[in-house]
Amino acid sequence: MAVGARSGHDEPEDRPGRPAHSEPAGAAEDGTTVSGTDSDGGASGGSTARKKNPRPFWKELPLLIGVALVLALLIKTFLVQAFSIPSDSMQNTLQRGDRVLVDKLTPWFGSEPERGEVVVFHDPDKWLEGEPTPKPNAAQKFLSFVGLMPSAEEKDLIKRTIAVAGDTVECKKGGPVEVNGKALTEPYVFAGNSACDDMPFGPFKVPDGKIWVMGDHRQDSADSRYHTDDANKGFVPVSQVVGRAVVVAWPVNRWSVLSVPDTFDQPGISAAAGAAPGVLGLAGAVPFVIRRRRRLTAGRTAG
Repeated sequence: MAVGARSGHDEPEDRPGRPAHSEPAGAAEDGTTVSGTDSDGGASGGSTARKKNPRPFWKELPLLIGVALVLALLIKTFLVQAFSIPSDSMQNTLQRGDRVLVDKLTPWFGSEPERGEVVVFHDPDKWLEGEPTPKPNAAQKFLSFVGLMPSAEEKDLIKRTIAVAGDTVECKKGGPVEVNGKALTEPYVFAGNSACDDMPFGPFKVPDGKIWVMGDHRQDSADSRYHTDDANKGFVPVSQVVGRAVVVAWPVNRWSVLSVPDTFDQPGISAAAGAAPGVLGLAGAVPFVIRRRRRLTAGRTAG
């Protein structure tokens, strides 16, 4: 009698030459044995689920490649992008041919460049006019599009942020760069270069939404100083900043973190910090003045 036909208390029929209960106690519909007894009456053990044969690796490979490319594109768009250094304007901090990784995430949260940071930005107003642009092949274009290699076609620059909105920046011939009256000590400037003798400037006040940038190789950098007659008066709009360069990733022997030099942390360099004592003093004096006026007024009313 078939397993599925048993009901109630019917006993299985004994047949000559066939041991009783030789049939499994519970066979699944797909034929997979769940549990039962063997021909000797012993337990057959636990479940033995049928295993599927794994798909060949060559069938999985296109999916893996597709996922990797999508992730690379998302990372390039929202997190990190690689850029290649095309010139000597940031020596010795950066050498021609270095690959840097640029943080693109923090600008999404409203963060703006800070003094001392090395930033990558789009050409604000024909700074790169006349510069030759490489002609990448199709493979290079695709790899740069998904972020697996630096783009050779984009008109981008890399400089150090010297002053931000609200700062007053200047540099006289023979002197140091000054931000809000504080002289900068610049160990990152290329050996043998002056701070600005080739192009003194200022004093300039940085407008809202702009930054003032300079290259570390001062005598080989056409930076903000050389574009004071353009539409932005030499300043770079924050909206054109791609992100902060955080790491030299290639070549391996030049791996390093691009940190902010200590000179930008000196007391009083921040325009807001300089105004803070006066603002706090005024805020503290207001309640005192109001209380005194109330007492004088009350005295006159009582008289």
